[in-house]
Amino acid sequence: MEPREITKLEAYLQKTFKLPAIQVKARPQKDDSAEVYIGDEFIGVIFRDDEDEDLSYNFQMAILDFDLA
Repeated sequence: MEPREITKLEAYLQKTFKLPAIQVKARPQKDDSAEVYIGDEFIGVIFRDDEDEDLSYNFQMAILDFDLA
C-alpha cells in the first residue's frame, strides 16, 4: 500500500474506534496489505481489495480464547 493510503486508513480507524493509539504500518515485502497495531501490540491486518474495479479494504483480526479470560 502507498504511504498516503496507509495514512488515510489509520485516520479512519482512529476516528471510527475513537482510539488515537491505533497505528497502521506497511508490511515488509507485501504491497496489498498493512498491519494494524494498538501501541506496540499487533492486532490485525488490513487487506486491499481492488478487484471488479471497486476498491475496498478488509480488516481481519483474530481473537484468541485465552485473550478473553
